[in-house]
Amino acid sequence: MIENFLITFFIAFIVIYALIKLKGIVRLNDIPNERSLHTKTIPRSGGLGIFVSLLIFFVYMNFFDGKNVYLLFSIFMVFLLGFYDDIFSANPKFKLLVIFIASLVLSLDGVYLTSLGEYLGFNLTLGFFAIPFTAFAIIGFTNALNLIDGLDGLAGGVSLIILLAFAHIGNEFDDIVILTLSTGLLGALSAFLFFNWNPAKIFMGDSGSLTIGFILAVLALLSSHYIHPVAILYFLAVPVIDTLIVMIRRIKYQGSPFKADNTHIHHILNDFFGSAKQTTFFLMMSQAIFCFLGYVVARHIESYPLGLFPVAMIISFVILTIMAYMLFTTILKNKGELKK
Repeated sequence: MIENFLITFFIAFIVIYALIKLKGIVRLNDIPNERSLHTKTIPRSGGLGIFVSLLIFFVYMNFFDGKNVYLLFSIFMVFLLGFYDDIFSANPKFKLLVIFIASLVLSLDGVYLTSLGEYLGFNLTLGFFAIPFTAFAIIGFTNALNLIDGLDGLAGGVSLIILLAFAHIGNEFDDIVILTLSTGLLGALSAFLFFNWNPAKIFMGDSGSLTIGFILAVLALLSSHYIHPVAILYFLAVPVIDTLIVMIRRIKYQGSPFKADNTHIHHILNDFFGSAKQTTFFLMMSQAIFCFLGYVVARHIESYPLGLFPVAMIISFVILTIMAYMLFTTILKNKGELKK
């Protein structure tokens, strides 16, 4: 586990450092616009560095052993989508289509959700809806992580916390695929954050955020074989809650969930704290608390009769999301930033 982390950390550190120095040659640069919080042109080839590092790591670990072909190919598809988007700015519907196809490819490896867990004594099996529901969930979370990539270190920092939770699950249940994916990405992401922490010298771009989001979704699906899906929902909480409240607000006030704006949780908190570092640290700690709660769910869910515990945790999650929506929407209204 430690070996996996160290290998990808050193590979990624070297590759990303080289990409920063070669920014004039690679020409994947983020030019500031009206929605940007940075004022200088910064390379956004971090995702390329993370992916190349993972690829080298997978070869070293002999991860291409015939058992994970579709899984790895689906990750490669999403990386290519992100890389294309970084260069040409892909249409949102095209991005959704490619991620949908990637999720179908992933299902060929048997990686899909078959049940939403047991509640009040009833097991909510998905049956024929297993693959379509899984595709919807993958698309949702992959884009959720992409949407929170708005501050130096934020998407990487939150992902780091989530990966620690999945690495623990992989280690506890001795699942080599979960362990390899989570610890390998942990190492690459840690090296990236060394350069991405505020003030950032490099961004991950969509090639990074979409790929990492997709891998986290894969880890969630793999972990569902061992722990209740409610626990996994808490493992992914910060990106999920942010996306839910932003999408609902966009539909209500703008008419389209795809119209970009500056109303994400991190935008509002950044105005409150006045510091990207404090905002990122706050959201990372929030995600750590959610992961701890998810671990409590996973450990004690069988201790309560009639499946009451998962129901209580679902209700708590919904209430928390509604409260977050009301709080942040009220703040935006008071600032005059929301108009129908």
